[in-house]
Amino acid sequence: MIEYGDEELLMLSGIQHITFCERQWALIHIEQQWAENKLTVEGNWMHQKVDDPQLMNRNKEVVTLRSVTLVSRRLGLYGISDVVEMVASSSEENAIRHPKYPGLWRLIPVEYKRGKPKKDQIDEVQLCAQAICLEEMYDICIEKGFLYYGETRHREEVLLTKELRTLVEEKCTRMHQLYEQKLLPPAIYKAHCKSCSLNDVCMPKVLTKTPNVNSYLTQLYE
Repeated sequence: MIEYGDEELLMLSGIQHITFCERQWALIHIEQQWAENKLTVEGNWMHQKVDDPQLMNRNKEVVTLRSVTLVSRRLGLYGISDVVEMVASSSEENAIRHPKYPGLWRLIPVEYKRGKPKKDQIDEVQLCAQAICLEEMYDICIEKGFLYYGETRHREEVLLTKELRTLVEEKCTRMHQLYEQKLLPPAIYKAHCKSCSLNDVCMPKVLTKTPNVNSYLTQLYE
């Protein structure tokens, strides 16, 4: 089994980018390009509300931990979770002990999103990657997580199926391949390009019609 070293770890948040678009991921994580739009600003604002490690909610059955550090040597990822809920458990199976909170606890990752549930698995892969990190860190198995959507103000249960886990592994492998090769995938214009904050940097509509850069520059200055 491959295990990545510290210098080989990639940002966990990138798995959502590469699932949305390989070129977007490469622009952000290889070329260090970034641009804000209305969607990213709203998303950042929502995460600022939950990513405060000083905020911890607790009752007898659930402890809410915020901004938990995550790492997986097997996937080669590191990051910070929005929320990890510790739910009281009567069984030691797949439960952990926490130094601050007596008893046994099951871990459930919760990811916050600004919009509403999507038709694809972009959000699910990020949540599943967080769960895999927790599983590796604590030697447990996590069966489900939740996605909370700001637009609907509702949380959606996500079952961490074998198929979803396989998709996460495939996306992680692809991220490492692109990063090692320092490869920027070609532009392919699709409907979702309109919502991408890097649309003006990527220029997918122009480059899809005119993939040759020299031809594009010739047209631009004619």
